[in-house]
Amino acid sequence: MRTFREEITLENPRDAGNVRHGLIKEAEVRKVTVDTLVDTGAWTLVINEETRARLGLDVLYTDTSEVANGFIETGSVTEAVNIYWKDRLTSCNAFVLANETEVLLVALPLEGMDVLVDPKHERLIGAHGDKTLRIVK
Repeated sequence: MRTFREEITLENPRDAGNVRHGLIKEAEVRKVTVDTLVDTGAWTLVINEETRARLGLDVLYTDTSEVANGFIETGSVTEAVNIYWKDRLTSCNAFVLANETEVLLVALPLEGMDVLVDPKHERLIGAHGDKTLRIVK
């Protein structure tokens, strides 16, 4: 399957919580809308340092990961970030690669939003139609 792109919005969840608690205004929430590369072969959201800084995400720890070219890269792991695609939302930690130019939307957040890849049309679709289904058993 060829790669394809989807537009998502990333949001600082602490800011969203501060809006709910009346501490800041909605306009102060740090968020970015990005054109992402969908990569089902990776498991966690990948962003670059510029995106991490724009969102104000705290770094939790440093870790290593094997990237697509087979090299082992060291990067930072952030606190959770909210990920919106259309009317769906999930949260997960992000792996920060300083020199990465792409935001990678990967398996973990796709699963969290209950979406699948439609390889024929190169797009995301709801796994259970228009409604998110949470399986909790």
